[in-house]
Amino acid sequence: MRKIVFLLILLWSTGYEAMAQKTIVQYLSGTDKDHTVNWDFYINTGQKSGSWSKIAVPSNWEQQGFGTYNYYKDTQNPEEQGKYKYHFRVPSSNSDKKVFIVFEASMTETEVKINGQLAGPVHQGGFYRFKYDITKLLNFGADNLLEVTVSKKSTNESVNQAERKADFWLFGGIFRPVYLEIVPQTFIDRIAINAQANGKLSLDVFAVNANSKHVIKAQVQKLNGQPVGAPFSINASADSPKITLKQQINHVLPWNPESPNLYNLVVSITGPQGDIHSIKQRFGFRTAELRLQDGFYVNGKKVVFKGVCRHSEWPESGRTLSKDISLMDVKLMKEMNMNAVRMSHYPPDQHFLDVCDSLGLFVLDELTGWQAKYDTEVGKKLVKELVVRDVNHPAIVIWDNGNEGGWNTDLDNEFAKYDPQHRLVIHPWEKFNGTDNKHYPDYNYVTNAVLYGKDVFFPTEFMHGLYDGGQGAGLDDFWNLMRRHPYFGGGFLWSFHDEGVARTDRNGQIDIQGNAAPDGILGPHREKEGSYYTIKEIWSPVVIGNQYIPEAFDGKLSIENRYIYTNLNRCSFKWQLVSLRLPGNSVQGKVNASGNIAPLDLEPGCKSYLQINLPAGWQNSDVLYLTVDGPDHKEIFTWSWPLKSPGEKLNRVAAQGNVRPQVIEQDSSLIIKCDAISYYFSTKTGYLQKVVTPKSAIDLKDGPVVAGIKHTFKTLNHYAEGQDYVVEPLYEGGPMFKVKWIFSPGKPAKLSYQFSQQGEFDFSGITFNYPEELVTGMQWEGRGPYHVWKNRLKGQQFGVWHKNYNNTITGESWNYPEFKGYHADVYWVTVETKQAPFTIYTTQKNTFLEMLKPAKALGSGNNNTNPPFPDGNLGFMNTISPIGTKFQSADKLGPQSQKNVQLNYTPVSGSLWFDFR
Repeated sequence: MRKIVFLLILLWSTGYEAMAQKTIVQYLSGTDKDHTVNWDFYINTGQKSGSWSKIAVPSNWEQQGFGTYNYYKDTQNPEEQGKYKYHFRVPSSNSDKKVFIVFEASMTETEVKINGQLAGPVHQGGFYRFKYDITKLLNFGADNLLEVTVSKKSTNESVNQAERKADFWLFGGIFRPVYLEIVPQTFIDRIAINAQANGKLSLDVFAVNANSKHVIKAQVQKLNGQPVGAPFSINASADSPKITLKQQINHVLPWNPESPNLYNLVVSITGPQGDIHSIKQRFGFRTAELRLQDGFYVNGKKVVFKGVCRHSEWPESGRTLSKDISLMDVKLMKEMNMNAVRMSHYPPDQHFLDVCDSLGLFVLDELTGWQAKYDTEVGKKLVKELVVRDVNHPAIVIWDNGNEGGWNTDLDNEFAKYDPQHRLVIHPWEKFNGTDNKHYPDYNYVTNAVLYGKDVFFPTEFMHGLYDGGQGAGLDDFWNLMRRHPYFGGGFLWSFHDEGVARTDRNGQIDIQGNAAPDGILGPHREKEGSYYTIKEIWSPVVIGNQYIPEAFDGKLSIENRYIYTNLNRCSFKWQLVSLRLPGNSVQGKVNASGNIAPLDLEPGCKSYLQINLPAGWQNSDVLYLTVDGPDHKEIFTWSWPLKSPGEKLNRVAAQGNVRPQVIEQDSSLIIKCDAISYYFSTKTGYLQKVVTPKSAIDLKDGPVVAGIKHTFKTLNHYAEGQDYVVEPLYEGGPMFKVKWIFSPGKPAKLSYQFSQQGEFDFSGITFNYPEELVTGMQWEGRGPYHVWKNRLKGQQFGVWHKNYNNTITGESWNYPEFKGYHADVYWVTVETKQAPFTIYTTQKNTFLEMLKPAKALGSGNNNTNPPFPDGNLGFMNTISPIGTKFQSADKLGPQSQKNVQLNYTPVSGSLWFDFR
């Protein structure tokens, strides 16, 4: 009997969907940036103005070579206006139906005519879907003329203030698709779903031309079409445009970003003659709520947003995007272990929200208003357009009413009129509705919020990412402190990518508007900055607490589950023991052993230990890697630990020669010749001047010096010591500094040094100089491949890396990873030059390599994102400088962002080995 009932349900649920007429969609434009249709076009100012030509639709007209570029304000050609024409036909077979023309978005003010007649009121607002009933204006089966006039400047000044006086590109044009919706005379206009995590389903259906003889039917389905639960229905009414259906659906799988379970809801309207019209809507069961002085909850679990703010933009196409870009962006966010995204500062493409639903991201959807608000009349219309379009996306959990003062409080209650879920409404930047969304708090603000805050705390913009600053730099300290807030809700980094535009009036040059737009974790084409990997580690839902592996390691790693919903028994763990190649060796590293770890039963919020059963002799490998994959089989993160000290590498360097060093004193130079290599020292400074090998001179010079400290040269001692020869410059003035070079037959030259440093300092270490113009690349063993800052050490893996020289300035050019800067945990480096390569070995753990000095960004308005470097450009550092943000100097970003101090007054001792052979 149960099988018969199920079969009847299946036949009923699939039958009415198949027989009922679906909405016919006829595109007049293309569907995205890669699939466009040419329309006739005329523009009154700027590029290609004054004559009719063709333009691809959808598009921003600037990116098609028309009009004028503006950022922040329409200072150039503010009256710019584009006119479009397009001829189309609607089959005569549809003459008994209703036809709507739909614009997904057109900026900023849009007038639409069909066959010379207005389709409806002029639409004001550039980021919203709008439509007109054009049935009576059409010539069915014949030619129709669509004419659209789009003005950048609205006749409503509040629209201009909200949308076109803003810290983003101010484009023009029909930048999202245009299409016809063709439906029966009686039809379902829209639905609004409230599907709770417990399976309680409420459905608002808005039917047109329905009466008591019509029935509204609904059926929940799996995405494969299999019915879930019984169908449910209700009689329509001519007296009410909204009909509400309710049903309990048992055994549902709730939606959350870790398990984004989705269903379809098929809704149809039937009459005495049978099924008339049906629609299908994808949705998810989930419950979102703010609990005052507690937190934000989804499906009964307290949520921590790990989010980022995203503009809808691509360099070559402006705000005209594609589902491929949406998919790429969401995947990149998920790869960084993010679970949330804030729309900045307008609603995105529908396909972006679809991908957030399917792959799993919480979404804050935003009404535009960068720092000024819409007036109430136009604002009410736009709130309706926003919510009606987006209401059924389970990913959306919060509505943003504007940004940074751009909220009209008269609109706060408008969202709930169209949203049966009554999602939380916030004012990003303000303490409002039980939330504190402070933008760009410094570390002290967060400290006070932790101590005294009474609101759920989640900054909707923080760690401003101008150039290489912010984002991952300082995030470790901020996040550890923020997690102590009793009402912690997470935060949203600013921002996802640099909003660079390939300007058609500059031969495709990417314009980032000085320091206004290069704020991203990624470049304009989604090139990854170093912060990408830092965020990936800090926001990993699996936290490994071991910073180092001791010699007596027993295989235990401390582990914490920071998922919200997921037990770690759904994750997989694998390890590798690897031996790394030596300098000059083309053989890749060797995997000595590997294995999988049994699933670990660990609930969210719990800590335990992960046991790796390492084989005997594991200490003979160079590196231990641990990779954790999530339930989706995607990598969460790979941790790496060096297993040997840097000095052990020297034991594997072969001896080459046995002739005692020779000494030559010549003019102002002391020359030590060892194994056919000549080392030139200045008798006036004690510095190495250059090195000459049988192959080439190598202009390594001006060192060693203590970075940031001036010493006075006293004398240059040199003497034989057995088979070795010692060069020992002496210095006075300032803190203690000792230098000793040892030249031994068959071995690299050894430099031993010792220095002390007083007070607070930006960096410490010893440096040399080498002509930057002669550097072609480097290979090194250490963490890489990106450079680091004192407050951005996480995210890099230990291994052997190679980079060719580049002069990348983060955020102004995007050839990543950057060549220049500080590199962490360096064991050795081979500097590749136009003269000859040479290798330098370190012997102390935690040594940073300074490889040249990054140039200052041209658009820098201050030095917050331009940290200090030593005068020398090739350094071996014990401490390095942190980096700040656009608005904050580094010292405002927490403990790791402070200046350095010498530990317990203990002098720094170290040694380097220089191999020019």
